[in-house]
Formats: sequence, C-alpha cells, structure tokens
Amino acid sequence: MAKVLIVDDSPVDRRLAGKLLEQRPESSKDPGPTGLTVVYASDGKEALEVIGREHPDAVVTDLQMPGMNGLDLVLQVRARFPLVPVILMTAHGSEELAVRALTSGAASYVPKREMANDLLETVEAVIESAQGKRDQKRLLQTLTQTESQFELPNDSLLIPALVAHLKENVFRMSGSDETGLIQMTVALREALVNAIEHGNLELDSGLREKDDNSYHQLARERRGQAKYANRRVHVQSRETRGEAVYVIRDEGPGFDTSKLPDPTDPANLEKRSGRGLLLIRAFMAEVRHNDRGNEITLVWRQSQNGSGLL
Repeated sequence: MAKVLIVDDSPVDRRLAGKLLEQRPESSKDPGPTGLTVVYASDGKEALEVIGREHPDAVVTDLQMPGMNGLDLVLQVRARFPLVPVILMTAHGSEELAVRALTSGAASYVPKREMANDLLETVEAVIESAQGKRDQKRLLQTLTQTESQFELPNDSLLIPALVAHLKENVFRMSGSDETGLIQMTVALREALVNAIEHGNLELDSGLREKDDNSYHQLARERRGQAKYANRRVHVQSRETRGEAVYVIRDEGPGFDTSKLPDPTDPANLEKRSGRGLLLIRAFMAEVRHNDRGNEITLVWRQSQNGSGLL
C-alpha cells in the first residue's frame, strides 16, 4: 500500500486533500479505498522529519507556507530523498513560485480548484512512475555484466554518442565517481579517433604537425573514396562491477607498434601526435595492441578512490 505525505499549513486543506486520496470518486469502477495511506505535516520542516521517519512514496505540498515554503521543500527533498517525488498544490497568485518549483525538480502539480477532479489521478500516476524508477534501480543492482558490439562508419560525429553510452554502462555497473568516468571517456574518445583517422583513413600524424588544415582536408577527401569510406571501426565492450574492457579494431593496414614514440618522453610531450596515446595510457589500467597494429585493448578498473586506475 502506497503512502502519501500531505504538507499544508491549513488544517482544513490538509484534511480535504487526505480525504480525496483515501476515497475513490463515485464514478470509479472500483469504489472504496484507493490503496493509499496518508500522513500529514503542517510545514516544510516537519515534512522532512516525517519523510525520514515514514518513508512515503510521494509528497503533496502546498506552495505558500510560513518558514520553509513549497519551493524550499522541493529542493530539500531532491537533495536528501531523491527517489521521493513531490507534487505541488497550486493556488492563484503562486504561479511564478510553481514554475520555479517544477524546474527545480517537482514531479507534477494540481491547481487547488481542480483537486477534486485531478489530485488522486495525478498522485497515482506519479507514484506508478516513481515506483518503476525504484524497481529499475533495484534491478540494476543485480546486474553483473554487460556486453555490446558496434560497427562504426568513419563518422567522428558518432563518437560522443558511443562514448556516452559506454560511460552510462560503467556508471550503472560500478557507480564510479564522475572524475574517473571522465578520464575513461577521454581515453575512449582518443582511441576511437585514432581508429578512424590513423587506422581507416590512413592519415599520417606527421602531416598534422606540419599543416592542420591539410590534414583535415585529406580526411574529408578520403571519407568520400571507396578504398577508405567502406572501412568500419569495430568496438567490443564488456563491463563488470569492477572492470571494463574495450577492444577497438579498425580495418586499415595497421602499423608497427614497436615504433610508437614514448609519449612520456619530455621530448615528445609537446607533439600533437603523441597526446592521444599519452592520455590513453594515463587513464587506463592496461593498454595492449595486437601484432598487426590495427587493434587496441583498453582495460579500465575501478579503484577504491573511484579514479578507475589501480
């Protein structure tokens, strides 16, 4: 049975809202109790205490209250009880405050003049949605491994979307902090750019050192030439709770990995051609190339400080 907290400094309005939630309308095909239990608070401060004690499934609050108003309550609930949705009861003259509360995280609103018609339906819909989110979170806590495969054309515009997708997978699995995940996504981006530009399009990084415009012009030309345009970048990912493994393979001729410059050598730090490899090696726990030089394996691990590096 779902529980709803009603917050209003007016005892009359509190009881009215409570009765509307506890009884189904006469037109309902299922007359009788709604399956909702109701608890009450007279202001925002008391509401926070009740939420901590009663763990309601939703909060229905007035906007205009002394002390902590409805907007402040929305902000506090979002910060302290993010899975508890807040529904506003709005009155004439509180429109601006209502808009601010909605943009600050309130789940919905019901004008007080329409409460008899809309309050129950709105509360039930919001609780159903919130319950789905809570169940999804519980389900994701049981997730132990995800795997995916992609075949990318030589379109760099797809890289941010793919990286964001892979980042979300890791976040769901590990709950790593944002800093560690940003570092991981930077390394992934560099590896994907390398696979497209240096692997499939066979662009020489030395050209970029000499003339950046000529480098990008050649990239545009080769994207339209069959020899290069039909090549794909193959991406395999496997995420577990403490580790993510990415294998990125291009269809280019490969290269001799033994001739890769050392990106940590001070003499190479200022070269644009070594920056991507430096970031990949710095942000990943392991980096391996195949013998042909057209495939790189990146291993990210979640450490105790959440940085992803061990």
